[in-house]
Amino acid sequence: MLIIISSTILAVKQEKQSQEQQSFHEPLTWRYPEPPAAEEPQYPQDFELKTPTAVNSISVTCGEDSVRVEVEKDLLGSGQPVLSADVSLGGCPATGEDPNTHVLVFESELHGCGSQLQMSEDSFIYVFTLIYTPSPLGDSPIVRTIDVSVNIQCHYQRKNDVSTGKVKPTWNPFTDTKSAEENLYFSLTLMTDDWQHPRPYNQFVLGDMMKFKVSVKQFHHIPLRVFVDSCVATVAPNIDTVPRYLFMGNKGCLFDSQLTGSSSRFLPLTYSDELQFEVEAFRFQQDHSGVIYITCSLKATAATETVNANNKACSFSDRWLEASGSNQACSCCDRDCGTGGQSQLSRTDPVWEQETAVGPIVVKDKLLR
Repeated sequence: MLIIISSTILAVKQEKQSQEQQSFHEPLTWRYPEPPAAEEPQYPQDFELKTPTAVNSISVTCGEDSVRVEVEKDLLGSGQPVLSADVSLGGCPATGEDPNTHVLVFESELHGCGSQLQMSEDSFIYVFTLIYTPSPLGDSPIVRTIDVSVNIQCHYQRKNDVSTGKVKPTWNPFTDTKSAEENLYFSLTLMTDDWQHPRPYNQFVLGDMMKFKVSVKQFHHIPLRVFVDSCVATVAPNIDTVPRYLFMGNKGCLFDSQLTGSSSRFLPLTYSDELQFEVEAFRFQQDHSGVIYITCSLKATAATETVNANNKACSFSDRWLEASGSNQACSCCDRDCGTGGQSQLSRTDPVWEQETAVGPIVVKDKLLR
């Protein structure tokens, strides 16, 4: 046994010495082989690759004073029907459902279901938003389909009666325009920093100034003056939702600067039928999306009507200041401005009012540098 072990040890030593004496004169040229190239997918000659789109599942009929929207329940083109309760037209549920064709039906007056009225040189445009928000699956908190928002527009010729004009439904804004009686039109528009143009996009960072222009367009009217009675911010296009922030109220008092120490203010009045105000961008504490909607109550009176406690545009900067310089009208902003002045209006000095909205507006945190 001892001899065998010794022989084995001797053989190992000889092999090790042989390896130490071996040398390589040529460099190694071997490399790992390249991975095979990914093959392009092969499709039949007449194959057409398409991305499902919700627009193909929607049809619109614009009537003289109403709109009808039909939505296939296979809204996403995936073969899976959506829940009826997950689809709304500007917050309005479906008014009917066809079980045979699996189609949801929405019907609304042109001024209903959160519609927005926009105007071009020759058209009135009623804008609706069809919204699909998937419910969580079962008792879980997850979803496996995307949110869908489709803008629907009905176009009407401006110079003709609706019944004789061409009705053109189409399939976006940071502008909301709505009509009051007697061809009177209010608008609330997000503006660029120089106040020269409507803002082309809706994103801000905290600390930016959101600039709003309010105007009233008049046709066959005496000169008018426009005011903002109140404004509320919400996380959804519905003023009755929570959280909500009333940053202007009491018939034209801009509270935000007084409540938060911001730079929010009305700008000095330039034209009686236009009003400019700016609000320092904010978001709700518990809402990480940063999405807000601004809904304001606008009002127009005859331009000859004096600025008073009911008709004013007041900002707070150490004290209350009115946009036209009539600061005495702001003296009630720390109290209740009430409605007393309203009863003093004569029939020749009517008041037109309209609720308007802008959104969605996205406010992000400041980027750290």
